[in-house]
Amino acid sequence: MFYITNVRLMFKIIPGTSAARIHCLGHNQHRMHTIRHARGPKAPHGENPFSTGAESAVIKRVAVILNVRSGTRSSAEGEEMRRLFRDAGIDAEIIDESEDLTAATKQAAPTVDAVIAAGGDGTINSVAAGLVGTDLPIGVLPRGTVNHFARDLGLPMALPEAIAVIARGQVMSVDVAEMNGRPFVNNSSIGFYPRIVKHRDRLRARQVLGKWMAMLYALLAALRRFAQLDVSIQFGGQRIHLRTPFVFVGNNCYTLDLLSMGERPHLDRGELCVYLAHRPGRFGLLRLLVLALFRRLRHARDFEELKVTEVTIDTRRKLLPVAIDGEVHHLAPPLHYRIRPRALRVLVP
Repeated sequence: MFYITNVRLMFKIIPGTSAARIHCLGHNQHRMHTIRHARGPKAPHGENPFSTGAESAVIKRVAVILNVRSGTRSSAEGEEMRRLFRDAGIDAEIIDESEDLTAATKQAAPTVDAVIAAGGDGTINSVAAGLVGTDLPIGVLPRGTVNHFARDLGLPMALPEAIAVIARGQVMSVDVAEMNGRPFVNNSSIGFYPRIVKHRDRLRARQVLGKWMAMLYALLAALRRFAQLDVSIQFGGQRIHLRTPFVFVGNNCYTLDLLSMGERPHLDRGELCVYLAHRPGRFGLLRLLVLALFRRLRHARDFEELKVTEVTIDTRRKLLPVAIDGEVHHLAPPLHYRIRPRALRVLVP
């Protein structure tokens, strides 16, 4: 569960209504920093993730960006999509793409009513990058392995039902986060999770293991070679320094309920949620995993949450592996994150 959900267990939400706290241990000194922020009521699991009503759009022509590398592909899939769209009264141009999905999105945008991302979270990220800040909506056909964003939207996983959602033309605006100008719709992280993904991809490139077995093997390898980062985190006029195995930045906040761990109850609250740990070793990380499985993670003292609109993370490293919606990039710090409230229009159920 830990490796499937992009470090979704690495969270702690602090009880109370007015503050998120960071406890930093260093040089035998205990320091506490407090961020004040207003907290709205938390939506229960299964509630609509939007705080406003939907708009209606007429969808008659779409461009479907089909990522040929995402999930499981068949030679007839594009034709099946075209037929299903035609049955729904929509003219669909199927664009098979494996390289620059953002460029393909921008090229198709002027002549269609919506651009459809057919793939997983990485595909959605690339298509969304071409639509952020515009009036053109994105539609989603979940064709990846995990489909976090589609599940948070409440989209059906089956192709006919997902196309029916697009045909209804109900549009909502969701937040988009950015890291050094790169948009993301789910989350970004440094440390533990990017190392797992890099190792998994190396194993898959050798065609030795399937995706899930490769991920499990990579998780065990990352625990065996456990490493931590010295980071500086700046937010709201404050700066803290700590040693940590990871920093996780979510576009809006994640829930910790056992049956919905890794999901977001809201997608338009206009906030980044930053989750981090303080010096746990490999066995400490496993202990936190066990606590999460028994719904006791909230009681762990070495995990914290920040709610911010901007945050900057810096290290002494020249290049840093950074996971962005499940894809790993090597980037030069500092990493500046910010939230763009309701910057992406999305076709929703």
